[in-house]
Amino acid sequence: MTRRLWLTGMVSLTVLGTEPLRLHPENPHYFLFRGKPAVLITSGEHYGAVLNLDFNYTRYLETLNRDRLNLTRTFTGVYSEVPGSFQIASNTLAPKPGRFIAPWQRAGDKFDLTKWDQAYFARLKDFLRKANDHDVVVELVLFCPYYKDEMWEASPLNARNNVNNLGNVERQEVLTLRHPELVKVQVAMVKKIVTELNGFDNLYYEICNEPYFGGVTLEWQAHIAGVIAETEKTLPKRHLIAQNIANGSSKIENPNPLVSIFNFHYSRPPESVAMNYGLNKAIGNNETGFDGMEDATYRIQGWEFLLAGGALYNNLDYSFVAGSEGGTFQYPPAQPGGGSTRLRQHLRNLHDFMDRISFIHMKPDRSILAGGLPENDSFQALVEPGKSYAVYIHHGRVVKDARPRYQVDATPHHLALELQLPAGTYHMMWVNPKSANVEKSGTLRHPGGKATLDSPEYTEDIALRLTAN
Repeated sequence: MTRRLWLTGMVSLTVLGTEPLRLHPENPHYFLFRGKPAVLITSGEHYGAVLNLDFNYTRYLETLNRDRLNLTRTFTGVYSEVPGSFQIASNTLAPKPGRFIAPWQRAGDKFDLTKWDQAYFARLKDFLRKANDHDVVVELVLFCPYYKDEMWEASPLNARNNVNNLGNVERQEVLTLRHPELVKVQVAMVKKIVTELNGFDNLYYEICNEPYFGGVTLEWQAHIAGVIAETEKTLPKRHLIAQNIANGSSKIENPNPLVSIFNFHYSRPPESVAMNYGLNKAIGNNETGFDGMEDATYRIQGWEFLLAGGALYNNLDYSFVAGSEGGTFQYPPAQPGGGSTRLRQHLRNLHDFMDRISFIHMKPDRSILAGGLPENDSFQALVEPGKSYAVYIHHGRVVKDARPRYQVDATPHHLALELQLPAGTYHMMWVNPKSANVEKSGTLRHPGGKATLDSPEYTEDIALRLTAN
């Protein structure tokens, strides 16, 4: 069912008949989406789908749906980049001159921060609508620190780019509470976006991308989270709020109670999950993509994170650019990351694998490993004791000062895997993450204690499903 409301100020709001993405009530480490347990997995474009007018997001979302990927991450337009930023070729976050759109109306070659650009909001809502039709959840990132002066100089919030003479501050002070008039504009934008998008169920908000750079304060982040929650108090729907915590892994000491998703970048190995599992919230790895161009790197990072108990994984896929929204762009050797049709198939295989296990009833448990692994082998397991086991083993790791920094051992392997299992009869399937082929299957009749399972020969990585009969 769809209904339409008119709110104060004559804002038209489409209200869809389902509740938004939320934490699963039985296991809040995962999601409930459209009545089903869910994990979010994708290899998506570099966040410019809405703000870059040359980007055909309809075709892009069709591609994600075809590849059975169900997440995309996009920026609002408060932040953008310039050609050459981070050595990214055809960067979707760096629109061509005259092809950048933001929440505010243009006044000549500047923006008026007191007036909304209705064309922007029409595009933003159409993007959400198309994503909804293709079963894609949108992580809408409200803000981003300005890493370099060139990025701050491109922002509508910079005084040089608006007619309101606001934002005559250092870039490290933009996302703080030090300048009330600037905060007032930021708050107004958040309220406007949250109100306009309230009817969508395929949406959650991330406060700020990588706030641990560029002077972003925790007080300001808490303020923005409060604005989201307060705005939705009078609206029909409540959406999840995400906070980006760190690059790598760290323990969250004072979690904001308004936050339901704690996101990390480049969390490999995925220690962020175990360190924060006790929070009973979703843990995400919502940016990878600066570890070279090999598909194996990002396949392994995605599989490992989900099998460690993570709830979402997003790789930066540089094969998506304006004009190649089908994900076929041939990026140059200098590109910092990768992405390809083949990688997306490998992540589709991950999604299919997760759908075939009862992950909502499983917990990460590496203690079932009864024997030591060979050097440089990595092991993750999701477990429902005596009922269901999902194991992932791989041969990739970060190598200090290497280029690329993530190295994958591609030599053939064979493993005698020792697991501690209760007595029972189990159906065993060894799955190839690259092809999704079942490389070996059989029945394990086990009296209890240590069981030795011989793997098929494999390269790079292998997955195992054990299900009690």
